Amino acid sequence: MRVYYEDTDAQGLVYFANYFKFMERARTEWLRSLGVDQDVLLYQERRHFVVIDTSAEFVKPAKFNDELVATARLTGLTRATFLIEQNIYRTNLDGELLCKGLTKAAYVNADTRKPVRVPASIFKDSNHVD
Repeated sequence: MRVYYEDTDAQGLVYFANYFKFMERARTEWLRSLGVDQDVLLYQERRHFVVIDTSAEFVKPAKFNDELVATARLTGLTRATFLIEQNIYRTNLDGELLCKGLTKAAYVNADTRKPVRVPASIFKDSNHVD
């Protein structure tokens, strides 16, 4: 993805909250690459993912017009939650690490909002997906 003016603050650096947007996009694309259709989950199976905890360590700032890549990798799985390591790199400067993040998400029933067991099939191919 590319950094646009709308992503930056008055100093021309990416505003801190936007790193979480970049991580959200990476998680969505990662799930899509695993064959997870979130529309089907929500509207047909009445299940969805909710972020229950997230953190970020801002290593170096991204600037307007930088090209970035955000990654998502499964690092932990329990009955109803999973932990994702997420990193954001600047691709136009040799893959420089800009932000390290962790996101914990739960799999929940869309009607009751209560946690449900994560189907094993969702993450069966996750060890090689970044």
